[in-house]
Amino acid sequence: MKIYSARHGQTDFNKEDLILGVTDLPLNSTGLAQAEEFADAVEALGDVDIIISSPMKRAWTTAMAAAERCGLDVIADERLREWNYGEFEGKSRYTEGFAENKREFAVKMGKSGESLFQLCHRVYSLIDEVKEKYPDKNVLLVSHGGVCRVIETYFNDMTSEEYSNWFMGNCQIIKYDVK
Repeated sequence: MKIYSARHGQTDFNKEDLILGVTDLPLNSTGLAQAEEFADAVEALGDVDIIISSPMKRAWTTAMAAAERCGLDVIADERLREWNYGEFEGKSRYTEGFAENKREFAVKMGKSGESLFQLCHRVYSLIDEVKEKYPDKNVLLVSHGGVCRVIETYFNDMTSEEYSNWFMGNCQIIKYDVK
């Protein structure tokens, strides 16, 4: 079994380096072009059996581009929604306290968002379920930067510093071999 993890295409918030969590923005023109290139890349993999996506517009549109190209359906799963960044939502990535808050695993982001522990719980539960439900399939998860970071921790150990500095590009795909 392989699990592929992918991040959605670009949005205006991404382009402007703004924190984008629960705001349900669509892809911008660059993001739509990236989604088409992403569809080419997924088709070239040649072995994706199932696509599961965040229901948020930016991820769903990216997943649908690949699904249409490969003749697959997309399953929506709320557990792939982006991290709720609370009061940091829509602010600059360089806002005072944002980087530090990402290192505080048991503290809710921006006071009113989700803690990293809450985010990990929902993402890890999805991966556990995918492994159990589809052991002989290759599954593509289409989500968001914060969720992709958590998926990386599921498969690879990371220090707090590595975690807070880890980044995944728009429409990047990472493969995880599941044994």
